[in-house]
Amino acid sequence: MTLAGYMFHQFTLLQYAEFLIRLLISCACGACIGFERTKRFKEAGVRTHVIVCCAAALTMLVSKYGFADLTTEAGSVFNGTRGADPARIAAQIISGVSFLGAGIIFRNGTTVRGLTTAAGIWATAGIGLAIGSGLYVVGIFGTIIVAVIQVVMHRFTVGVDSMVFGKLSCTVADQKAFRAALDQYLEHKKMQVVANKITYQDNGSVTLEYTLRMNADMTISELTDFLGSLEGVRAISCEVGK
Repeated sequence: MTLAGYMFHQFTLLQYAEFLIRLLISCACGACIGFERTKRFKEAGVRTHVIVCCAAALTMLVSKYGFADLTTEAGSVFNGTRGADPARIAAQIISGVSFLGAGIIFRNGTTVRGLTTAAGIWATAGIGLAIGSGLYVVGIFGTIIVAVIQVVMHRFTVGVDSMVFGKLSCTVADQKAFRAALDQYLEHKKMQVVANKITYQDNGSVTLEYTLRMNADMTISELTDFLGSLEGVRAISCEVGK
């Protein structure tokens, strides 16, 4: 029997089912945490938390059960494996991939990109550890789970994942009245002000610049129509995009 075959037969189908259940439960826990964070408009949303939590559970399974093929049923070690500590190497892989993921994350103004990609790379490292240690079933389960999460959550976005950033600039005559009407509109449309800037002009008018987080189905025409309906608005500039 090969070492891979020996490793596969170390666990029953019921135990493999338990491994899968652990992965699914970790995904549910990560989703709960991510949903709470995304409701507070944090950058790392449901997808990021689910992937990280699933990968952590996967790595823990490898750490606990991935080296069962180093000894026989009687407890003796195979030739060439005495004193081996494969868990130490696995720990260095996790540390190294963490630095790789950090290089993917970058900030552009008020947006942070690359979080889900970095989490996916870290999850991929966990899958690689599982496959490399002989836990083929666990590695395949982890691959399917992460892939399905990525596809489904990109198609059906929730919370902050379903929102885009927009830039708004208005020159108005009456700042107080304009801000009161705009604040009411933003609250109604469930938009969030990320940043704002006020510039006073020499002619007495005021230019207000906003960076907004809004729903992806929000259009420029809808926003400009509302702003154009307000009294005292002298100039409007809007931009909506990812």
